[in-house]
Amino acid sequence: MKIDRLIGILSILLQKDMVTAPYLAEKFEVSRRTINRDIEDLCKAGIPIATKQGVNGGISIMDNYRLNRTLLTNTEMKDILAGLRSLDSINGTNRYGQLMEKLEAGTSDFMAGNQSILIDLSSWYKDSLAPKIELLRNAIDDCREVKFRYYAPRGESDRCIQPYYLIFRWSSWYVWGWCLDREDFRLFKLNRIDNLVLSETVFIKESVSLPDLSTERIFPGGIRVKALFDSHCKWRLVEEFGPHCFEEQKDGELLFQADYTDKENLITWILTFGEQAELLEPEEIRSEIQQIIEKMKGRYS
Repeated sequence: MKIDRLIGILSILLQKDMVTAPYLAEKFEVSRRTINRDIEDLCKAGIPIATKQGVNGGISIMDNYRLNRTLLTNTEMKDILAGLRSLDSINGTNRYGQLMEKLEAGTSDFMAGNQSILIDLSSWYKDSLAPKIELLRNAIDDCREVKFRYYAPRGESDRCIQPYYLIFRWSSWYVWGWCLDREDFRLFKLNRIDNLVLSETVFIKESVSLPDLSTERIFPGGIRVKALFDSHCKWRLVEEFGPHCFEEQKDGELLFQADYTDKENLITWILTFGEQAELLEPEEIRSEIQQIIEKMKGRYS
């Protein structure tokens, strides 16, 4: 990608006194003409780059810009590396790791495994997610529509969207874009997408604000939950809601109180605890769980 190459060229210029266009062309596996265009783009962006012709000529950043060579600290560069490596974990490639090697940041700390933060965004569904993520990235870059079959709690449907953003949140991957069927922006979970195909239709990307990904916006509900849990469930409550989500009772049980955003998810979550949990409130959801348990007893009897 061009932006990766521009970042790489800029970093090399910050670390070296002077380099030649053929050197950069070989380094980034492009033509000299492409490197010349990249240098022009960096100049337009306000980077004071000087070029010198002749035997000892080359490309360099002007002397009055050398004070900014330490713009990024060692810690900041490690954070950048951690972020780039996390992107590699999505699809199992080494694309961003190779980019960091090309940057040659002037210290071996980054390449010697001396980083202190490791981020892995891969999931159990990597084999199915990676092709979707790659296809959607290309669709977003090329402004092309995508079509797919979507499975939702209310049923399945065929959708066609104009994708704008790939989003990782709530431990899952989503695509956010303009849905032609609903005539509105929608968020789609990648694990629920099937038969994803890239359309030949090109769309004009509008200037839109970033999606509102607040929990209240995506999962409205505001369900006030009260439940009793066996003491053995403490570790899980702390992991999912924090150490202050319950009060320990005299008999050792845990009185849990919290706001929940989705009824179906709440029912599923309570049932995963089996006999170690009892939902007290809301009453209507408690009744639904009782009905589910009765139907389960009938199925297993």
